[in-house]
Amino acid sequence: MDRHALLTDLDRQWDIVVVGGGITGAGVFHLACRHGLTCLLLEQRDFAWGTSSRSGKLVHGGLRYIAQGQLRTSFHSVRQRERLLREYPGLVNPLGFAFAAPKGGWPMRLAVRMVLTFYDRMAGRRSRKYHRQAEFTRLAPGLLSQGGGFSYLDALTDDARLVLRVLKEGQRLGGTALNYMAVTELLRADDGDVVGVVAEDRQGGRTHEVRARVVINATGAWADDLRGKLGHPPKLRKLRGSHLIFPRERLPLDRAVGITSPADGRNMYVLPWEGATLLGTTDLDHEPPLDREPQISGAEGAYLLETINHWFPDAALTEADVIATQAGVRPVIGTGKKDPSRESREESILADHRMVTIGGGKLTTFAMMAEKALKAAGRWIPLTKLAPSHPQPDWVEHDDPALERLVGRHGADAAGVIALAPGPELERIAGTGFVWAELRWAARNELVVHLDDLMLRRTRLGLLLPDGGAAILHRVKAVVQGDLGWDDETWAREADAYRRVWRAAYSPALLSAAQ
Repeated sequence: MDRHALLTDLDRQWDIVVVGGGITGAGVFHLACRHGLTCLLLEQRDFAWGTSSRSGKLVHGGLRYIAQGQLRTSFHSVRQRERLLREYPGLVNPLGFAFAAPKGGWPMRLAVRMVLTFYDRMAGRRSRKYHRQAEFTRLAPGLLSQGGGFSYLDALTDDARLVLRVLKEGQRLGGTALNYMAVTELLRADDGDVVGVVAEDRQGGRTHEVRARVVINATGAWADDLRGKLGHPPKLRKLRGSHLIFPRERLPLDRAVGITSPADGRNMYVLPWEGATLLGTTDLDHEPPLDREPQISGAEGAYLLETINHWFPDAALTEADVIATQAGVRPVIGTGKKDPSRESREESILADHRMVTIGGGKLTTFAMMAEKALKAAGRWIPLTKLAPSHPQPDWVEHDDPALERLVGRHGADAAGVIALAPGPELERIAGTGFVWAELRWAARNELVVHLDDLMLRRTRLGLLLPDGGAAILHRVKAVVQGDLGWDDETWAREADAYRRVWRAAYSPALLSAAQ
């Protein structure tokens, strides 16, 4: 994909400009393209650079929302979970969940059964089950439990890849999406209406005035900044969630396990993800500037390790076991609650002066938020036809897990991924589920601008391999250098920059660093 060619096509009238290339913006972009609108998406960093590559990877309704009385949030989330399972098989996958029965005897078990029953009814299918001690021990080996436990179903995804898949579907319908394009100003008419944006190409340095009938602000944690240009006060509370990633062999799990912090009782989880084990999450007010890569603190790391070792005492996990860390910033609507975990995860859609702003929400409900945003934009732009979505190749052998995974990650492009690369590049990269061909495809077709785009978002190798995958960079170079058009000097510069990014925001060394 030629980024330069896309840049030369900006100077025309667009129906919609979407600002923000995370899952919310991608969902709006895709839906606008399905409506036959001319749509341009602009992202200031890389696609999914922010929260949408740093989430907890769950596609879920959230049992705790029910317990907190956020029934509408849980209902919509469960229904959207079922929708994503249908539409993105191989990318959004069912995930068994287990948790030990809480203390309090049969009254507490009855209360949990009622919550799980409600959860299943929202989904329209039954998955809940209570397990006595012996059976539960086989279900969650090593988990501290003295009275059995419960199981149910949720779902899991590769969040960054989901963003790319949704964007690609919009592009296939005629939309244009560009990364490293920072929107610095709004263009205003004499009556105050927004008629476009000023966007700076962070690679070439050129500034573009882009005209649009409607601008949709889907910038997540940055939403207040753009909406503030219309004179509106901030509405968001920025909350950091951090995670630890361990080798599977140190804590092998076949399903997610819900746990609670022994320090404060917060609900947490540990789950199998991409051949590793992911533990999360924290929930703290995030104070550093948003243009700096968010990073876990030593206190958060100690909190996570204390929790996992309380529930899995035989694992005896330490900082030395951590492959990588991950921290992201959630944009939730602030209501002033003392406990960040009790803030609502519902979305807010605000529309005035031909700009629609999406605040709050969560990954699971991105498609629903897109529908609401487009409905709000309908005040200024008609919505007509709706093209079909989510084409699946008819050649897929669904009994082949590796092929189903490839189709899930790439959709209609999966055949191209396979055809593009020589046979050896269809081999798995050791320690992961990725194949080398995915790197070549990304380098040629997915607007990779920097090496961290490739290692942390087009693939997740930087999270799954020790030292960010430093040991395989020579092989990565051999596969992608030609398609990226980088000479040896450029490659060396990009490799150094990637190592700096990884050390600053993903390294286990952050757990013991002074911050």
